[in-house]
Amino acid sequence: MTETTGAAITQPILILLLAASGGEPKLADGAAEAIGAAAQLGTPVAVTVGPADALPQMAEAAAALGAVQVLTAAVDPTQLGAPVADALAAAVAQLAPAAVLVPHTIEGTDAAGRLAARLRAPLAIDAVAVERDAEGIVARHSIYGGAYDVTSAATFGPLIVTLRRGSIDHRAEAATPQISSLEVAATGRRAAVVEGFEAAEQTSTRPDLRSAKKVVSGGRGLGSKEQFALIEQLADALGAAIGASRAAVDAGYVEQSSQVGQTGTSVSPDLYLAIGISGAIQHRAGMQTAKTIVAIDKDANAPIFEIADLGVVGDLFTIVPQLVAALEARKG
Repeated sequence: MTETTGAAITQPILILLLAASGGEPKLADGAAEAIGAAAQLGTPVAVTVGPADALPQMAEAAAALGAVQVLTAAVDPTQLGAPVADALAAAVAQLAPAAVLVPHTIEGTDAAGRLAARLRAPLAIDAVAVERDAEGIVARHSIYGGAYDVTSAATFGPLIVTLRRGSIDHRAEAATPQISSLEVAATGRRAAVVEGFEAAEQTSTRPDLRSAKKVVSGGRGLGSKEQFALIEQLADALGAAIGASRAAVDAGYVEQSSQVGQTGTSVSPDLYLAIGISGAIQHRAGMQTAKTIVAIDKDANAPIFEIADLGVVGDLFTIVPQLVAALEARKG
């Protein structure tokens, strides 16, 4: 990274922080990473947007994560999209930030896209890192199934960046921020409205796939839904989330929500175990930025071994039960 100037590191960097879904007033996932990334670029300023009664807790949480200034904006939670973009646009007009960082979630990418369209500003989607060079802020991306690392930068306006969850390690120190309400002039633009919903409750002791530090993924090599239980056993032994290749999902071994890859979820965990997965480029697109990749497959020529930090060629039905037993033995 090129050395930054004193003026550069004092530039405000806006971070959009939305309320988490559910009844508890807290920040949505990705807040710590986004604030940590902003702190490396300039002065992290959080824009917390949510129901009015949740804003005090959200501001407190943003401060604990390192935001040195917090702007709060109350929105009607039944209206989607437009009110969040209204708040972000007001914050940009007030502070003229060098960049706007947004966690790469469904709601975050929607807001980032709307803001970019309104401001005619450049948009960098699904970045795995942000940094400064001699001319300003650049975003780094992993593309074409992780085969290439590329950078993007803005030649005008603030660079709006969505950050892939799990890709930023840096964390900022807690701060005592200035907290103020953001004056937002509603634009009256059309917004989607939630008229009703029916909760589909799911309970699991396993971590969320998108933000998990460890992921165990299974592929077609498992052979059946019943044998996919090996993946579940290993995931539970490691305290990991469960992932899967598209082939495993299409074969009915596991639900689509576990699919990792180009048409599934993108993850960047500390540890990714690919078991019985050949490593098609569509799968690699969603996991190649994992910090450590371990692959187990009987085909020594499987493409997954090209990106694995540790590869084990052998019968997964022999190796995985031994691995589970060893992990359980260590727990005592």
